[in-house]
Amino acid sequence: MNNTQPIYPFAAIVGQENMKLALILNIINPTLSGVLIRGEKGTAKSTAVRALADILPEIEVFAGDPFQLSPSDESDLLHAFTPVVRQKEASQAKPVKIEKRKVKVVELPVGATEDRVVGTLDLEHALKKGEKRIEPGILAAAHRGILYVDEVNLLDDHVVDVLLDSAAMGVNTIEREGISFSHPARFTLVGTMNPEEGELRPQLLDRFGLCVLIEGVREPEDRVAIMEQRAAFDEDPVGFCKKWEAASRKLGERIERAIALYPEVAIERSLLFEIASYCLDIGVDGHRGDIIMLKTAKTLAAWHGRKKVVSADAEAAAELVLPHRVRRQPLQEIGEDVKSLRMKK
Repeated sequence: MNNTQPIYPFAAIVGQENMKLALILNIINPTLSGVLIRGEKGTAKSTAVRALADILPEIEVFAGDPFQLSPSDESDLLHAFTPVVRQKEASQAKPVKIEKRKVKVVELPVGATEDRVVGTLDLEHALKKGEKRIEPGILAAAHRGILYVDEVNLLDDHVVDVLLDSAAMGVNTIEREGISFSHPARFTLVGTMNPEEGELRPQLLDRFGLCVLIEGVREPEDRVAIMEQRAAFDEDPVGFCKKWEAASRKLGERIERAIALYPEVAIERSLLFEIASYCLDIGVDGHRGDIIMLKTAKTLAAWHGRKKVVSADAEAAAELVLPHRVRRQPLQEIGEDVKSLRMKK
């Protein structure tokens, strides 16, 4: 018997198109280094994240594996955790069971310490037995899933650095007293914040691949639609989800096609110059903006079912990648669209 609570469908979320697109692009291409969602409370941020995870295809894992390793991914299986899998198989005299499950959304508590995030090594056990005993952290649980960090601007800067390093490199390393252990940590990072509660440092802002600014819907008709649909879901969650089942399945299939297509997407050199010009024109520091904009443009092409990037992809990528990277004056807020900024230069 399945007692899982129905999740509000992603396809039923009214408005917030930029947020939904940014989340989808990070699922298609996790190397985009996550998305920062800035804006008001009560704008469907956490609802969208959980709903998106719900429509993604199930993944294969080893039963009872705290590191969420993929049985079919060589980069996972070549990892230091492999001996543990072998020990399990030896003790059971049979292969470890492989099972399928939904993609997880792992939430990071605001007060999380670095040990809780990264994980710890049992040093005493290592010295006595000569074996590494690992207490996996949140990054292990988030591997191949979505790591949701609410109020990321209120976290300790060092913890944010660790999260962003893992998101960029796809690996987490636990070190203590000269002993180290690494494990894969490839996840989609979603950070949310209310700018009224304080900003992130520019160095940390730059590390988020995409950034969207969201606010409550302003059109009365759309606000009424939000109320009606939420009320319908609360009254009959199963029936409401069934109504949106076809749209959800179609969206999930489109994401799967885009993931498969992305490696085949090509971009002409002239568009690389266009991307470079965007970044130079609005005063972006460093080269991370150019690289993420290139990846985002290619991901947008895959999302639209094309094997070739067009100029519109680069323009759309700029609005997601560059606003939080613009060199700003003190007290100047993030939010002005890139096209307007470029015209002012």
